[in-house]
Amino acid sequence: MDRDGDEEENSTRVQARFVTKLDPPFKVPSTSIAIPSSLTRLGLSTIINNLLQAGNPEWSHEPFDFLIDGEFVRMSLEQFLLAKGISAERTLEIEYIKAVVPRKEEEPSLHDDWVSAVDGSSPRFILTGCYDGLGRVWKSAGVCTHILEGHSGAITSARVINSEGGESVTVATASKDQTVRLWKFNAEEAANSHMKIRPFKILRGHKASVQSVSSQTSGDMICSGGWDSTINLWQTNEINTEGDLVSIKKKKKNDQAEESQLQGEAVSTLVGHTQCVSSVNWSQHDTIFSASWDHSIRRWDVETGKDLLNIYCGKSLNCLDIGGEGSMMIAAGGSDPILRIWDPRKPGTSAPVFQFSSHTSWISACKWHNKSWFNLLSSSYDGKVMLWDLRTAWPLSVIGSHQDKVLCADWWKGDAVVSGGVDSKLRISSGISVQ
Repeated sequence: MDRDGDEEENSTRVQARFVTKLDPPFKVPSTSIAIPSSLTRLGLSTIINNLLQAGNPEWSHEPFDFLIDGEFVRMSLEQFLLAKGISAERTLEIEYIKAVVPRKEEEPSLHDDWVSAVDGSSPRFILTGCYDGLGRVWKSAGVCTHILEGHSGAITSARVINSEGGESVTVATASKDQTVRLWKFNAEEAANSHMKIRPFKILRGHKASVQSVSSQTSGDMICSGGWDSTINLWQTNEINTEGDLVSIKKKKKNDQAEESQLQGEAVSTLVGHTQCVSSVNWSQHDTIFSASWDHSIRRWDVETGKDLLNIYCGKSLNCLDIGGEGSMMIAAGGSDPILRIWDPRKPGTSAPVFQFSSHTSWISACKWHNKSWFNLLSSSYDGKVMLWDLRTAWPLSVIGSHQDKVLCADWWKGDAVVSGGVDSKLRISSGISVQ
């Protein structure tokens, strides 16, 4: 006897009309139909796929997510209506979107040690930093085009400074060797060549490990935060300007040809944090955001060097990112499993406006999707990357492709997630539809 079938038969029915902003191949008839109120999103997804297949026998199954009154359905319709106080008598307008889940896991890109930093901001390549002290540039899964050699300690952070226009790309890496280094390479060079690149400029000034680096939008300057509790601002140019650069020569091993390197000093230093500055973000021209192990998030005025906002979180923080609505929302995570989001435009900003608590260990990275007000990702020492939407408290997707702690994660090309961890692998989870 089919109990599930019986339960569906016995459950009450509700009138529903399905609507979507998706293109015509994904549109179903807008007429109202009666459906069992016991359905969850999987049952609703089956209905949509059946309706689409009725109009197109070639249709291949696609997972969908569902919203009622702008909120994701993450329980049965009956429970949802009850929880939201919505009458079961009314005709429900149910919006469906493509489910925000990876449709493909690429082959892992292997490193020789922990993958501690990743930047997917350029659609042309992925930049990684590793505990072996090397930066690597990947054109695609398993295809390494450049190796950045020069650091004498583990790389903790890696950022693309400028990849627009022309073939030449500038990137920055931060390291436990107390330096930030700048590199240039040609992103269009032959694939899988493992071309070795030396830094064109070494930035010295931190008195302890450098933990995070971020670039001003123009790419003219970068900032870095470190274990010495300071944030340093640096120029990225190659021109010898007074007070910024000195040219140093050093002999390479085995008396090979000498190489000339520029050495930069900090233009200014922001002081205020009392412990490690674990994350910096310079996404707005005159404003830097920082997160620290001193439990605070600060917003700095670059001109005056003053912190204009100080949010006390109560936890040591590992990561922060700015994005979402108006590119103003602050996401941060640290020494507990909760991803917190603040809206600094609201009075009483110290209280988060959202808290997501599905991880089971510390959070290592968080990143907003640059084309969506609602979507962001987080990675954790629990070995998972989670994809979130502000319209539901549950993760839209949980990516479990790593075998150990995940240390870093980012979006790539708008529809993929790139992540690295203690398993020494860069993973690419692709085919993610973010609306």
